[in-house]
Amino acid sequence: MSSYKIDDRNRVKRVPYRGQYDKQDVYDVLDAGMVCHMGFVADGQPFVIPTLYGREGDTIYVHGSVKSRLMLQLEANPQVCITVTHIDGLVLARSAFHHSMNYRSAVVFGKARKVADADKNHALTVISENMIPGRWDEARPPTEKELRVTTVLAVDIEQASAKVREGGPVDDKEDYELPIWAGVLPLNLVPGAPIADEKLTEGIPVAKSVEAMIE
Repeated sequence: MSSYKIDDRNRVKRVPYRGQYDKQDVYDVLDAGMVCHMGFVADGQPFVIPTLYGREGDTIYVHGSVKSRLMLQLEANPQVCITVTHIDGLVLARSAFHHSMNYRSAVVFGKARKVADADKNHALTVISENMIPGRWDEARPPTEKELRVTTVLAVDIEQASAKVREGGPVDDKEDYELPIWAGVLPLNLVPGAPIADEKLTEGIPVAKSVEAMIE
């Protein structure tokens, strides 16, 4: 697996040994997430918008209303920065200064392009499968009217980097003797018990895609 080109745009400057540039390392962070934050500039004003996404190869797909500011701005000014972050634990040190978090993050740079109508269903499938595998085949597919009012954008990854922190706290030498608890409080995002729609027809079982998520 190849690596992304490293320059001042994607080089990790703060604690550089935590930076990762192999494509698979970046993919692993992206594929573990459902929501990304897209940063762009419109009329001199920076914006950061959260949205669902899906990755296929070196391409990230996002979608939205044809009237949404995010879609319209990225069509007009396609340069975008995409970030995904996972918080894996709270790192509790003996000193307030050395408290931290264990995390995995990815920063992606690229240009957005509008997906052709003929390819929208494929791109939307990628997004759906990233959210909950198997759900696309269980649900009613989009109608032509729904597709007309939906813009799908593809961002081909030009450069990217991942950054990962693992392990426990790192205190000053003189603080290790302090009678203060220190360690890591792990954090995990886990699905709960499914809650059926109140309008669900009686007798319809929980979808297989949902069962797979909670197993």
